[in-house]
Amino acid sequence: MRILSGIQPSGKLHIGNYFGMMQPALELQQKGDAYLFIANYHALTSVADAEALRQGTWDVALDFLACGLDPERTAFYRQSDLPEVNELTWLLSNVTPMGLLERCHSYKDKLAKGIPPNHGLFAYPVLMAADILIVQSNVVPVGRDQKQHVEVTRDIAIKFNNAYGEVFTIPEPSILESVAVVPGVDGQKMSKSYGNTIEIFGDPKKTRKRIMSIVTDSKGLEEPKDPDTCNVFQLYKLFATPEQQADLAGRYRAGGMGYGTAKKELAELLEAHFAPMRAKREELAANPDYVESVLQKGAEKARVLATETLHKARKAVGLE
Repeated sequence: MRILSGIQPSGKLHIGNYFGMMQPALELQQKGDAYLFIANYHALTSVADAEALRQGTWDVALDFLACGLDPERTAFYRQSDLPEVNELTWLLSNVTPMGLLERCHSYKDKLAKGIPPNHGLFAYPVLMAADILIVQSNVVPVGRDQKQHVEVTRDIAIKFNNAYGEVFTIPEPSILESVAVVPGVDGQKMSKSYGNTIEIFGDPKKTRKRIMSIVTDSKGLEEPKDPDTCNVFQLYKLFATPEQQADLAGRYRAGGMGYGTAKKELAELLEAHFAPMRAKREELAANPDYVESVLQKGAEKARVLATETLHKARKAVGLE
């Protein structure tokens, strides 16, 4: 089973990324032939600063390796190190209906947020399809809200295969049902676009201050509180043992405890969880040649499949 996943280097990774994408991706290392790419082509739709894109790409590489990515089990590479992806995108574009792209939620959501429309935003799903199909991926793990991305890829692959013969493996989405929706400091889903994130490897003092700013209700110190509706408790559960969760929930319901106490305990658990990874990240940052070698090795492995797939597609359409 070949598994593909990717993440954009469009800003500092946060704990929503960690629990929503990174941790599930790292678990896949044990389940099949895993490919993980840093989607720097995709990031061009939102990052217009060259140095920011370079730094963001490097930060993602450091973050994943620090969090446990094993380059012996996972082909880890930059999207831009597979130039075959761009040619395949053009071949796929010629069988992709306009209506299919116009129905994509991500495009409509970005327009609703006031992002100026351009071809990159509109054609984004075709590039995503090329990412998936270029390595003939069988499985693409996604959250339920991202299922449409894989469905579009399937539609494009089926249209190409119907027109030119069986070139592409039709991928299946693997819905990550167990992945929690991580609330941001304002209670909305944690997202860079909302500015409500808590960074994985942010400065500890700033991270603690960020945690202390999490929005709660106005209940007083002595009043009983509901852990099930509290943003602080929802974040606490991500790091705590079942026993720790039960203890804090009991103190919530008993009253006599302020939200500030819960926030401090959350900050301590978060720092304890990421402190070893932070130390590993510092080691990696001091050894850039190793990190670059990992990315190059991953790209070499992916390009073996990419070259073979592109040759089949070019031959199918008459370019070879």
